[in-house]
Amino acid sequence: MALPIAVVILSACAGNGSTPDQSAAPLDNHVTTASGSLVGNAADASGIVSFKGIPYAAAPVGNLRWKEPQPAQKWTGARDATTFGAKCWAAAAFGGPISTDGVIEDCLFLNIWSGAKTRGAKLPVMVWLHGGGFQFGTGSDDSLDGTSLAKKNVVMVTINYRLGVFGHLSRPDLDAESNGHKSGMYGIEDQIAALKWVKDNIASFGGDPANVTVFGESAGSHAIGLLMASPLATGLFQKAIGESGAFWESEHGEMKPYADAQAMGTALGTQMNAPTLAQLRAVPALTLETATNWTFATDPGLTNFSPIVDGYVLPENPYIRFLNGRQNDVPLLAGWNSDEGLAFFNRALPHTTIQSYTSAAATEFGPSNVTAFEQAYPASSIGQATQSAQALIGDQVIKYQTWGWVTQQQKTGHSAVFVYHFEQTSAYNPVATHATEVPYVFGNLTPNGNVTASAQDLAVSDTMQSYWTNFARSGNPNGAGLPQWPQYTGAGSQTMRIGNVIQPGPEEGTERFQFLDKFRAKGLISVSQPPL
Repeated sequence: MALPIAVVILSACAGNGSTPDQSAAPLDNHVTTASGSLVGNAADASGIVSFKGIPYAAAPVGNLRWKEPQPAQKWTGARDATTFGAKCWAAAAFGGPISTDGVIEDCLFLNIWSGAKTRGAKLPVMVWLHGGGFQFGTGSDDSLDGTSLAKKNVVMVTINYRLGVFGHLSRPDLDAESNGHKSGMYGIEDQIAALKWVKDNIASFGGDPANVTVFGESAGSHAIGLLMASPLATGLFQKAIGESGAFWESEHGEMKPYADAQAMGTALGTQMNAPTLAQLRAVPALTLETATNWTFATDPGLTNFSPIVDGYVLPENPYIRFLNGRQNDVPLLAGWNSDEGLAFFNRALPHTTIQSYTSAAATEFGPSNVTAFEQAYPASSIGQATQSAQALIGDQVIKYQTWGWVTQQQKTGHSAVFVYHFEQTSAYNPVATHATEVPYVFGNLTPNGNVTASAQDLAVSDTMQSYWTNFARSGNPNGAGLPQWPQYTGAGSQTMRIGNVIQPGPEEGTERFQFLDKFRAKGLISVSQPPL
């Protein structure tokens, strides 16, 4: 039986009118996302296209202040994506006035640098979480420009997320209107929302939504561990890189107890003469930031508004989560720098006598443990005591926690773990202290005063970028022309020493970490300084 001509015509249209495959089309600076079209920066001389100031969630203002991030509002026409979006409110951590330059609450933006040549390239994606103690920092800092990393054939993403009181206020009235009836983890939920946006949209930028690596430094590294511990982030990333930091303080916890966070949130309303949630939401942002401003000098213990175990985003302490193998089990690359303690030592009390050093050890670890302590942190002279005190601070703040994280992941996870020790020193980088590896990872070795990076500095940077992007690509940092990086097999095993010489070597600090581990397990010592 002959088909009606209308059916024949419709069938022909269905076969020939489908949307053409765009995967082989060149990637340019015109991209369409689920929220609308973007016009970014045209490819530079190296072929990298970039898009900045992309909203990944709705503006968290008005009734959305202290709410889980909501989907970004759609727009019509082509949105300009050539400049960074606003920064989130942040503490004046180093003193001085709170910055208001380019700062508003409508700050949930991300930035993308793509090395893809075609829209269907499916390059590995790397999402950076900035540091700053969950109190300051931004994804639009010049030092985090993703161009150099994108040249290694990845898609680079940096994000802003809510900080301080805007990211971590917890109150009973917020519980009542929040998912899971818990509050206080908005900053971490912002990170999860950004990862969801990446999963839904990154293919348009030549990225592979099924091959996402989260990486970050200090507080950003802490956040990586929290994302591995959160069921809300399951499936949103396939690999993780942590640089100098983790929440790792045994079942007794390092993070603020939930009840204390709630009490602090309620007290803030009283302090601001705004006891109701509606009144508190109406308080100007600068007034709130000023009232809750965090500085190293006034709050070295990071007791301000910061991540908590809320029972929803984090169902339990991260230590317990990893101990029982309930983490998001993905390949992990992590490490620390040789002189982490230098960044924190000026906020500690230096010891002027060996006796004061020994007395402090007896107070913290108990008189019966002083001998064991001095074996781990010797003090045969006042100079050595100062060096040991510096080492102890670096261990307590950064190294031990990161070590605890990687050793536990190696024990209860089933994915590969790789550990590094950054020890690069030069005229450009005199000391490998906290955060000094970041310019090497990003390849942004801008002049340090009057000193420019040497050829050797640039070579170390190129090697680190190759390791990091290889890991993002396959879960293994090794590749052609690179010194072989052994897989981490537990405490005391080989790690990659990255410095003037790049080669495997014995794990740095194992004996010290094992000494601290005996006390951390009992909850007898705690971190006295914040992550940066």
